[in-house]
Amino acid sequence: MEYSCVQLTDLPDEILITIFKKLANIEVLYSIVGVNKRLNKIAYDFVFTNNLALLMSTLDGFVYSLHDPILDRFCLHILPEIHQKIKWLELESQSMEHILLATNYPNLCGISLYNIEPEKAIDLFTGKIFYFYSSNDRHIKSISKINL
Repeated sequence: MEYSCVQLTDLPDEILITIFKKLANIEVLYSIVGVNKRLNKIAYDFVFTNNLALLMSTLDGFVYSLHDPILDRFCLHILPEIHQKIKWLELESQSMEHILLATNYPNLCGISLYNIEPEKAIDLFTGKIFYFYSSNDRHIKSISKINL
C-alpha cells in the first residue's frame, strides 16, 4: 500500500477556511499568523478579525485574562496588523487597558466588558482611553446597558 502525505498548506483556501471556522477567532490568529503569507491572508480575513474575544472563558461562565505570552503576541504583533478590521472586542478587566492601548481601532463599534469593577468602568469612560477614542472623530452612539 502506498501512503501519501498531505500537508495543511496543500489544501485549497476554501477548505482551510471551513476548518478554521471551527476554531475561535483568537485561536486562528494566534496559531497561523506568521506561518506564511498565504495563511496570513486567510487569518486576516474579515471572518476571523471582525469580532475578537480576547479572553478565556470556562464552561461554567467564569472569564479570565489570556496568558501573558498570548496577550503580548496579540498586543505587539497581531492587533496592529488587523486593527482596522476589528468591529467588536470582548475584553476582561485585567487586560483591557493593555489591549485598548496596543493600537487604534478606527472601525470599532462595540466592546463587551467582563469582570469590571465600578471604579474601573468610571476610569475607562472618563479617562484617557475613552478620551482617546472619542477625540478621534468617533462618537459613541449609545451605551445600551451597563451592569456594575
